[in-house]
Amino acid sequence: MNGVEYMTVPADALRARCQQLVRDQGRLQMIYAWRDADDELEVRYLCAPAKGRAFEMWCCKPVDGRLPSVADIVPLASWYEREMRDLFALEIDDMPQSAPLVLHEGASSEHPPMEPAHPRGQALTFERSEWHAPEIAANGDVQRLPFGPVRADVMESAQFIFYYLGESILHYQPRLFFKHRGLEKRFEGVAPDLGTVLAERVSGVGSFAHAWAYCRAIESMADAGIPPRAEVIRTLLGELERIYNHLHYFAHLASTTTLYVGDAQGRLLEEKAKQINAKLTGSRFLRGIVVPGGLRRDLALDGDVLGDVRALADEAAEYLQHLESTPSYMDRLIETGVLSRDVAYDQGATGPVERASGLDRDLRRDHPYSMYLDIPLEIPTDDRGDALARARVRAAELKQSFEMVKRLARLNLDGPVRTDLTVPALGAGLGWVEGARGSLYYAVHTDAAGRLARVKIKSPSFSNWRVFPFTMHGGDIMDYAINEASFGLTIAGCDR
Repeated sequence: MNGVEYMTVPADALRARCQQLVRDQGRLQMIYAWRDADDELEVRYLCAPAKGRAFEMWCCKPVDGRLPSVADIVPLASWYEREMRDLFALEIDDMPQSAPLVLHEGASSEHPPMEPAHPRGQALTFERSEWHAPEIAANGDVQRLPFGPVRADVMESAQFIFYYLGESILHYQPRLFFKHRGLEKRFEGVAPDLGTVLAERVSGVGSFAHAWAYCRAIESMADAGIPPRAEVIRTLLGELERIYNHLHYFAHLASTTTLYVGDAQGRLLEEKAKQINAKLTGSRFLRGIVVPGGLRRDLALDGDVLGDVRALADEAAEYLQHLESTPSYMDRLIETGVLSRDVAYDQGATGPVERASGLDRDLRRDHPYSMYLDIPLEIPTDDRGDALARARVRAAELKQSFEMVKRLARLNLDGPVRTDLTVPALGAGLGWVEGARGSLYYAVHTDAAGRLARVKIKSPSFSNWRVFPFTMHGGDIMDYAINEASFGLTIAGCDR
C-alpha cells in the first residue's frame, strides 16, 4: 500500500515494539479494533517511525480477547485503549486509567456498539445513574464548579469540572462524548463512493479535510492515480479551508480577550473567506467537490477568485498587525496555558498546538501527498508553548496558506479532474491529511461485497482534547476561555 508498511506483531511482543518505537523517536498515531474477514478481532497500531519513513501498521491479534496496555510506554495510547474497551469490549490488561471514555454511566447494549452484531442505527439503552467526580484531597477552602454540558451560544456539549482555590485551578476534569454520533458505525455497509458524504459531516469546519483523507484511503486501496489538475485543486481547497478556520480562530481569541471590535473584524474576514469558497465551489464549507478518484466537477481557477484571495490576504495581514499591537490582547496571551514540549510529545498533541510547543511536525512535509510532493514547505514553530505561541504559529500558517493558494491558482494545468477506480473486495487503505487543526487519518476496510466494513477516523481534536487539561492545572480560572480558544478545539471531532 502507498506509504504504509503492514506487519504482524504478536501480542506478547507488543510492548517491546512500543519501547523500541519510543527509543527511535517514532510516534504512535492511532489504534483501532475491527473484525476481519474471518470474524476475528484484530487491533491495528498506526506508527510513524521517523520523518521521511513510511508509516507502519502493526496488526495484532488479542489472545483470549486480551491485549497488554502500552499506555505506560506511549501515554497517548490511553484514550484509544479505553475507547476500544468501551466499543469492542476488548480487555486491556494493566491500563493506567480504567474509567470509561466514550460510554457514559448508565449506557448499555446487548452487543458492544462497534461489533458487527450490534445493529447499525440502533440506539443504546440508558438507565439513570450518577456520575461521581474524582475526589480531590484538599482543605475546605477548595471550591468545585461544574460547567456544562449545556453552554451558551452555539457551543458544543461538554462538561468541565473545576476545582479551584481563589483564582487558581487545582484540578480540571473535562467530560466529552455527550453527543457521540456513532459515525464510524454509520459507514458500515455503505458503498465506498457514498462514504464521502458521511466524511464531510464528521466535523463541519473540517469538511474538506475529512472528505479528502477518506478519498485518499479509498484511492490507496484501489491503487489509483489522481489527475494532476485534480491534485492542484484539492491542495488549493485544503489551504482555503485552513484560511477560514484560522480567521475564525483569531476572531474567537479576540472575543475571549474581550476585544469585541477585533472579534467582529475577524468574523467578517472569515465570512469573506467562506464567500470565496462559495464562489469557487458552491459551498461555503467546500462540500460536494471531492470524490474518490478526483473531483466531482472541474472548477474555474480564474482571475476573479485569485483577486479576491489577494484582497483578503492584505486585509488579514492588516488585521493581525492590529491584534499584535493591542496591549490588552497580548497581555492575556503571554504565558497563558503553557504546554511543554515533553507533554505535547508524550500526550500526542498535533497541528499548530504541537508546533507552538516546539515540535517540528506536519504531515504535508513529513509524509507529503498531492501537490505537497512538489512544493517545499517551511513549517513555522515556536517553543514557548503558550497561547501567544499558538496564535503566532497560526498567523504564520495563514500567511503561508494565502501564498500557497496564489501559487497553485497560477499553475492553471489542463486535463481531466477524475479517474475511474475499482474498489477491491476485502481491501484496506489509509488516507491522511494535515488539516487546519492537525493530523487527520482515515483507515478504511471493505467487505467481500466491496462495501465499507470498517472506517476508523482519527481527528486532530481527539488528540488535542487529551492534551488540553495538562495546561489547566495551576492556571488562572479567568484565563480558561482564552486558553480553550487558543487550542482551537472542536468537540464534533471527538464525538464522531
